Amino acid sequence: MEALRRRIETQVMSLTGLALGQLDLESPKGDPGLFGPHSVSWQVHGDFPSMLVGGISALMLQLLHPLALAGVWDHSNFREDLLGRLRRPSQFISGTTFGATRDA
Repeated sequence: MEALRRRIETQVMSLTGLALGQLDLESPKGDPGLFGPHSVSWQVHGDFPSMLVGGISALMLQLLHPLALAGVWDHSNFREDLLGRLRRPSQFISGTTFGATRDA
């Protein structure tokens, strides 16, 4: 099961442009950012299945609200750049969770 998990994780990361293994989630060097390695944010966002389920759930929840759906439909380029639409929030969440305070 772990091999399947890693394979899916690698595939999704390559599609979104995120890299694996760039961050030491246990003992980061330098500024640990806004939350730090022992925070709930690091624990949840560092667990790939949790992030995948949470991300898909957030997208589905967004589609349930008519105004949010209209905003995305009218003002997003998801039809032309679906991977970019998925990549940008993923990079924002990764940067604010794991990045240095200055970068967040």
